[in-house]
Amino acid sequence: MASICTIPTFGMLPEKYRHMSREEMEHRVREIKEQLGSELFLPAHHYQKDEVIQFADATGDSLQLAQAAAKNKQAKHIVFCGVHFMAETADMLTTDEQIVYLPDMRAGCSMADMANIYQTEEAWEKLTSIFGDTIIPLTYVNSTAAIKAFTGRNGGACVTSSNAKKMVEWSFTQKERLFFLPDQHLGRNTAYDLGIPLEQMAVWNPISGELKYEGNVQDIKVILWDGYCSVHQGFTVENVREVRENYPDMKVIVHPECSFEVVQAADLSGSTKYIVETIKNAPSGSSWAIGTEMNLVKRIIAEHPDKHIICLNENMCPCLTMNRIDLPHLLWALEIIVNGEQGNVIKVDPETTKEALLALDRMLQLA
Repeated sequence: MASICTIPTFGMLPEKYRHMSREEMEHRVREIKEQLGSELFLPAHHYQKDEVIQFADATGDSLQLAQAAAKNKQAKHIVFCGVHFMAETADMLTTDEQIVYLPDMRAGCSMADMANIYQTEEAWEKLTSIFGDTIIPLTYVNSTAAIKAFTGRNGGACVTSSNAKKMVEWSFTQKERLFFLPDQHLGRNTAYDLGIPLEQMAVWNPISGELKYEGNVQDIKVILWDGYCSVHQGFTVENVREVRENYPDMKVIVHPECSFEVVQAADLSGSTKYIVETIKNAPSGSSWAIGTEMNLVKRIIAEHPDKHIICLNENMCPCLTMNRIDLPHLLWALEIIVNGEQGNVIKVDPETTKEALLALDRMLQLA
């Protein structure tokens, strides 16, 4: 199981950062970045706030940042502006000499928290008792290091929304059935796009320990963990209908973590990178409703004033856990480094890392 090391243990953000102006904090961050130079690497996920994104050395979705972490061999300090599972992944993909920091240790992922290793081991035992050695696990990178390790030692791989189709196709060259966790929506939407009917998909409920399926279980090809992204599940078919009524010429593009019904009602669906690139390459004057995290949608709107862009659900909130990384926490993390301390360090134990890397490497080799 993943062992998270915070040395020493830091609690709440020190009071001094609450009294600094934005200008003071930005100036200090720039000073530290210049001071540390190539010893510092600052990756940031697309969903981060603009006040953090402005200092990023690399921005991207989960796959892009995983690849950036794997390729970076020079930086001694990696300050990951994202959430817990991303920092874990960065630690496992970098060398023992490199240190990974998470500016706010509370920055987790509700989806990743929906699958723990105890539930997963119990599910695997029950499922293999039903289906024998015909199942391969795939885990979304939005999962804990322990789940990635489970996947690796059972012959499976990690997957991101960017490479989901490729990885699901690969899984069916390995085994007859797929066990996809923790996001049921990405698993369902991807499998359906590859021609697997809904009638051949079942849902595993980790709370009740039951397989939800009507029919002959031997017809099941895909077993979906009953998990989801709280942000993307907030988009509804009604949201799509309202856009159609109010903006007849507007195209709807959504992330595949949205429900099956929303993805089917939309014009396009794809990863964060796909959404960013699609809007970037769209003709001037085109109209778009985007179904993904609000920070990213607002940034896309600001970057493309020549296009009419709205959020698919105007009442949607940003990802609360992603939003925990802000400018004060970023500065705090950087000053921990220059003060010679090691607070807010993310460290995964060697055994978990070894097994999780099997799953991550299988993904990166095919990505």
